[in-house]
Amino acid sequence: MLKVLIIGEHDGKTLNPATLKCVTGAKGLPDAEITIALLGADTAAVAAQAAAVPGVHKVLRVDRPENAHALAALYAPQIVALAADYTHIFGPSTSFGKDLTPRIAALLGVPQVSDLMAAEGAYRFRRPIYAGNAIITVEADPARKLVATIRVASFEAAPSTGGGASIETRAVAVALPLHTRYIGAKSGSTDRPDLQTASKVVSGGRALGSAENFKLLFNLADKLGAAVGASRAAVDAGYAANEMQVGQTGKIISPEIYIAIGISGAIQHLTGIKDARTIVAINKDGEAPIFEVADIGLVGDLFQIVPELQRLL
Repeated sequence: MLKVLIIGEHDGKTLNPATLKCVTGAKGLPDAEITIALLGADTAAVAAQAAAVPGVHKVLRVDRPENAHALAALYAPQIVALAADYTHIFGPSTSFGKDLTPRIAALLGVPQVSDLMAAEGAYRFRRPIYAGNAIITVEADPARKLVATIRVASFEAAPSTGGGASIETRAVAVALPLHTRYIGAKSGSTDRPDLQTASKVVSGGRALGSAENFKLLFNLADKLGAAVGASRAAVDAGYAANEMQVGQTGKIISPEIYIAIGISGAIQHLTGIKDARTIVAINKDGEAPIFEVADIGLVGDLFQIVPELQRLL
C-alpha cells in the first residue's frame, strides 16, 4: 500500500481548496492511503474540515506556537519527521507549496518532481514542460520517498463533505532553524477571492497604462465577485503587485471564467490560463494572440468597454 502525506494549506480557519485538489490528485495513485498534515498554532477547526474530505484516511495535527505563521523553513523539518513512514509527500503547486516542498526534498536528499498533472502508476506521472506546450512522462525511483507538487490547475477539488477520517495530534520533537523568523505581513485589505483558487478572475495588461487605471478592473471584479490578476508586462511596469501576476513565472490558475482585458496573450501568459473553462478577451488589436485561445472575444477600447460592462452589471 502507498502511504501519501499531503501538506495541508490553510489560513488557520479554512482549508485552502488547493489541498482538496491535491487529494484528487493523490486518489489517482493505485491503492493509496491518504493523510493530510496540518501545521499551525491551533488547527482544530481546519482539521475538522480536512477529516470531512472523502478519501482521506487520517488527519495529523502539529500545533505549536512557532507554527502560527506558515514559514517554510520551520515547517520543512517537521514534515520530514512526520513523513518517516510515508512513501509519497505531496504539496500544492501554490506559492506555499513551491516554497515548502523543495526544502523537504533537500532535507531528505531526494529530487523533487514538480507540477504533476496525472498519475500513470505509483511512481510514473505526466507533467507539462516548455511552458505547457508539451507533456512529458517521468518516472521516480520507487526505492526513495517521492516529494512532489500537484498542479492544482489540472484537478477538480475533492468534495468537502462526506468523509470521516480520524484526527490525531502529534508532537514533533525536531530542532527548528533560527535563521528565519516571522516579522510581519502587509497586504491590501480586500474581500476579493484568492487568485489561485477563485472561480472568476479579471486580469489586466500593460494596455491599462497605469496603476491608477487598474482601478477599473478592481471595480469590475467587485461587481462580479472575482479575483484580480495581471500580466507580467503590467507587473513589470509597476501597474500591479507581484502577487497578482498570472503566467508561467506567476500563478497558474484554472477559474471557471477568465476575463483578459488589454492583454495581448504572450505564450508565457497563456501557460497560466490554459486550464480556464471559459476565456473572455477584450483588446483593441483584433490580431492579438489572446483571441486565438479566447472562447469569447471583443475588439474595442477597454476604457469604453469596461465602464459600460460595469454599468450594465
